[in-house]
Amino acid sequence: MAENRASTNEEPHEGGKPASAPPPAPSEDPSPTESADEARAESPAEDPGPYPEGTPCWLDAQLSDVEGGKRFYGDLFGWTFQEGEGGSVWARLDGRPVAQLGRKADGRMPTVWTVYFATPDIQTLSRRITAAGGQLVVAPYPVAELGRAALVADPEGAVFGLWQARRHPGFGLRHAPGTFVWAELYTRDTTGANTFYGGLFHHALFAPGADPDFGRADVTDVFPAEMPPHILAHFRVTGLDEALGTVRRLGGRVQAPPFEASYGRVAVVTDNQGASFALLER
Repeated sequence: MAENRASTNEEPHEGGKPASAPPPAPSEDPSPTESADEARAESPAEDPGPYPEGTPCWLDAQLSDVEGGKRFYGDLFGWTFQEGEGGSVWARLDGRPVAQLGRKADGRMPTVWTVYFATPDIQTLSRRITAAGGQLVVAPYPVAELGRAALVADPEGAVFGLWQARRHPGFGLRHAPGTFVWAELYTRDTTGANTFYGGLFHHALFAPGADPDFGRADVTDVFPAEMPPHILAHFRVTGLDEALGTVRRLGGRVQAPPFEASYGRVAVVTDNQGASFALLER
């Protein structure tokens, strides 16, 4: 495995299948109760939103055993949980929403984490995705009064979500240990991926001063060549080796041992139900 892997976030030059729909929304508003000013003062890593278009703003896991997921991620990241509808739960850290765990509607579907990108107009962005060669996997639909969601795929089949916020802007906390910090697309065509995502999210990825949480890399940098293109969610940890020990103790496994990337020290793991994600130390 090559060392010092670089994630591509350079200006592009010219020239799958879904896991399942996102879980149903909980009955309560997951937004933090304190004011935005109070929250920012308490934690500089908090981002109450709304998030600019093209920013990873939320993620969820589709699991066969939500209770098992609560035990795994609660022990690994220190999350607490709020019951939602349809067997889903909201994961919180320091009282702020950081993710959602949902029960798979169909047991034949893969167990996966899905990253959602913010948009102010989910219908228009969905049309732009299909016009650029992507696929509409699950058409935009309302999630109670929280917002609107959709599932789409890029031209190589990597699935990701779209989120148009209303009452729920997305992450109440990110970039802190135990929360989302990065998303990496593993693809067979980084040039084509830069063109596709750069066309959709140019300002978030390539505008002057942009500081994206989303990179692109060749799938063979980390995985076997037969691995399908996919977007991998990364969670920040303060001690990678210790976190890997916790993953193993909880019944997970290490897919890719620690390696150096341009955005930090990374390892790819699966939980005790098979959902892949990455741990990032920076």
